[in-house]
Amino acid sequence: MGLDLDELAADLRAFAEARGWEPLHTPKNLASALVVEAGELLEQFQWLTGEESTTHAASDAVADEIADVLIYLVRLADVAGIDISAAVSRKLVKNALKHPEASD
Repeated sequence: MGLDLDELAADLRAFAEARGWEPLHTPKNLASALVVEAGELLEQFQWLTGEESTTHAASDAVADEIADVLIYLVRLADVAGIDISAAVSRKLVKNALKHPEASD
């Protein structure tokens, strides 16, 4: 994938600092913005059939909304002091225990 989450977090932190946005980037505000962006991603598929949604998923509009969701998620994790990679690793272990592999 080629994405360094620590580098992205640093870039987003610098972007926010350069614009004086730090006071606005509280966990509550960032979580709210994340939900709004997730809603905008969902809106891209509203009323589409399954087949239409599969075709539309590769569009620039969907890519933009996915990027917005990731930007807010990484910014929220950074502000909250959460290591996303470690959190995902822990969660995958929990998910594997909760949802064991299917048996034949």
